[in-house]
Amino acid sequence: MDIKQIQELIKFVSRSGVNEVAIEQENFKITIKTNQAPTIVQATVPAQIAPAVVPAAAAPQPIAPTEPKAAPVEDTSKYITIKSPMIGTFYRSASPEKPAFANVGDEIASGKVVCIIEAMKLFNEIESEVSGRIVKVLVENASPVEYDQPLFLVEPI
Repeated sequence: MDIKQIQELIKFVSRSGVNEVAIEQENFKITIKTNQAPTIVQATVPAQIAPAVVPAAAAPQPIAPTEPKAAPVEDTSKYITIKSPMIGTFYRSASPEKPAFANVGDEIASGKVVCIIEAMKLFNEIESEVSGRIVKVLVENASPVEYDQPLFLVEPI
């Protein structure tokens, strides 16, 4: 990371309300801490429903245990992942009226813009570093993304 990227990251962290961000790369590690009051998120869990009362005359039937069915695991080892180079908001197109830069099934070449990531009101075009065919878009449009978060799966050509 260069000094400009670090300064942008510091500004982004201070505006976002996050208390701490740590980034680690091969020969680089940075931790940014703010002295903002921590944000507390509370979740409520709905109360469990009481089991139905079975009349005494009815004998309970033994229930055979059922094993949960495992979802089929998709083999993604043959695909190349395009990852986010920064923290920001992911956009598939330049504006809501314009078509997406890359859709599932599209063939892309190295250097082709595949999305935009907005960080601190700057719109950064993210270019593909690989050539191939888009197999899956892993992030919803206008969603926040983290550094190094997978964005696309690409089948190499």
